[in-house]
Amino acid sequence: MRRIPIILILTFSALTGVSCESREETVNCFPRQQVGVQVFLNLPRFQPLQHPGGWVYLDDPGSGTRGLIVIRTTMGFNVYDRNAPHLCPGPETTLEVKDDIKIICPQDGAEWMLLTGQPLKIAKIAPKRYNYTFDPASSTLTIVDY
Repeated sequence: MRRIPIILILTFSALTGVSCESREETVNCFPRQQVGVQVFLNLPRFQPLQHPGGWVYLDDPGSGTRGLIVIRTTMGFNVYDRNAPHLCPGPETTLEVKDDIKIICPQDGAEWMLLTGQPLKIAKIAPKRYNYTFDPASSTLTIVDY
């Protein structure tokens, strides 16, 4: 008789993993997709990335489900996913850069610092970041996350 309650608890626990409860980096329903893209900073469309504070949207194949925000910092780059990290995906949850200083979520008005990803308003977690390597000799930024 004790097995039935344990099975019910385990089943309930497995089903609640699909919800939008927060976890360390993003909500549980955050889309999972491989990210793998190269950015050639010598191309005109990436001119903003030549100087700290410059940013671009990256929507090329391999840039996730909604694209990436790439920003040049004084120490290198930050690469953020455009899916809101604190909400399940919806029509208004694609992150946008506003006034060249912050990232906003149109759904609920959450805000983050563009340079650091630090939450400013509503959300308590930063946008999902991706690792990168940068080859200064070829001006190639490679963003990969599996």
